[in-house]
Amino acid sequence: MQSVMDQDYPNFELIVVDDGSLDDSVTVIDSFKSKYPQIAVVKLEKNVGICKAFNTAVGISRGELIIDLAADDVLHPNRLSKGVKVFQGLGEDYGVLFGDAEWIDEKGMHLSFHSQRFAHDSVPRGNIYKDLVERYFICSPTMMFRRTVIDFMNGYDESLTYEDFDFWIRSSRRFKYEYDPDVLVKKRKVKNSLSHEQFKILNKHSLSTYRVCVKILELNRSAEERRATGRRLQYEIRQSIRTLNISLAYQYILLWIRNNSTR
Repeated sequence: MQSVMDQDYPNFELIVVDDGSLDDSVTVIDSFKSKYPQIAVVKLEKNVGICKAFNTAVGISRGELIIDLAADDVLHPNRLSKGVKVFQGLGEDYGVLFGDAEWIDEKGMHLSFHSQRFAHDSVPRGNIYKDLVERYFICSPTMMFRRTVIDFMNGYDESLTYEDFDFWIRSSRRFKYEYDPDVLVKKRKVKNSLSHEQFKILNKHSLSTYRVCVKILELNRSAEERRATGRRLQYEIRQSIRTLNISLAYQYILLWIRNNSTR
């Protein structure tokens, strides 16, 4: 929250949603609001999940550009100003801007840069639906997107336990993406984070991934996209077997057969 208030761009609103936390988050938020009374705070009586909590915040927001920032992550002071500047040079068909990030540990110490896994010039731009179907390469908290994108999607899908994969797929079918190689966000690697949980045995997020893959089959328009979907499904089959989710692996196999039979 402090990293948001420290931005060098003045025209922003900060909306904090406490999703029925059971720790001292409410106390911390209340203390912060006493220092910055201009922020909006929403306290949910019970945990409703990431997607519904975000939709609640968007429902009371007014900005033209949106960042979905988790409590663990940190913005650099020029995150907003740089993002606004980039968007001002893009056409309305560009809906999402993403960039590089610094990975830090729970104490804030440097671990690596997200871009170390690929060359900057290899990052897809523009119409990247097929690329997003095939592989993960975006660090979620680096994203800034237009309100028109989330309005087009009617918000996050509240039936899912996590948001980014579904957001990428549905939004990229309609809008172009731009990449900024600057490091403007610190992404914290936390032991029991959602991204860490996805690789655990019988994790609860696997079904959400499957539901997004079902959507992909419905959104595909070309043979090339179907081939990319086939490679994605093969990855998910292997991942389901590794996490001992054999019934889900079977469902993915059926989806793979369905994808291959589509013309």
